[in-house]
Amino acid sequence: QVQLVESGGGLVQPGGSLRLSCAASGFTFSTYVMKWYRQTPGKDRELVASISTGGTIKTYATFVKGRFTISKDDAMNTVYLQMNNLKPEDTAMYLCNARRTSIEYWGQGTQVTVSS
Repeated sequence: QVQLVESGGGLVQPGGSLRLSCAASGFTFSTYVMKWYRQTPGKDRELVASISTGGTIKTYATFVKGRFTISKDDAMNTVYLQMNNLKPEDTAMYLCNARRTSIEYWGQGTQVTVSS
């Protein structure tokens, strides 16, 4: 059974930090490109960051570049998103995605709220 379980979200003040985790099971984690997306009500889901199977190629959306860092631990089957200098506009549901060719899996998401 494939599972992607996100954790680490919560309420944080502007300028604060959070570290999201996505624990994967049921598939060969190291062979999938892992991504973080975010979604807010009424808006399209947007790609935040991605990491290659080898972990060496990382891409970021312009709006998080320099503030967020994606990483993964193949031994733990987990992908992370370190989020620093959070802004109110970062408030969203953050979802983990695994993709290999036409195969794609999604987690349920973890809510991040940035507010004073």
